[in-house]
Amino acid sequence: LIMDEPTTGLDPNQLEDIRTLIKNLGKEKTVMLSTHIMQEVEAICDRVIIINQGQIVADDKLQQLQKSTILQTILVEFDSNVEANLLLKIPTVTEVKLNGDKIWVLSSNSNDDIRKLIFDFAVTNKLTVLALNKLEVKMEDVFKGLTKK
Repeated sequence: LIMDEPTTGLDPNQLEDIRTLIKNLGKEKTVMLSTHIMQEVEAICDRVIIINQGQIVADDKLQQLQKSTILQTILVEFDSNVEANLLLKIPTVTEVKLNGDKIWVLSSNSNDDIRKLIFDFAVTNKLTVLALNKLEVKMEDVFKGLTKK
């Protein structure tokens, strides 16, 4: 079964019904879903193929794509202001974004959990960590990372 944007224009109840229908059909049949709505991919798909300018740039299980494309994103809230250039000195941190008052989103290219490094950074700099959470990688981020020029 091939479906192109099957959930466009549906209300939340209809959306849930169609997602359930597609998942149930997928247990016994092959269902191909074409969509630009990454939330639908996360909610419905097991395997994902991403095509960019006519070329396949990804073909893997959903969870594997989420793990391999962007290694880590951490949300950290400190008790006081911190300069971005200081946060970039944390080993393997490649990008920092201010996400609110004293709340930062840190990206890392490491396979190892960097939350300990962030905590150690806070202790060294006499900061209190108010929140420290590993964020789930969204398919939207995976898609952007694979298709940006």
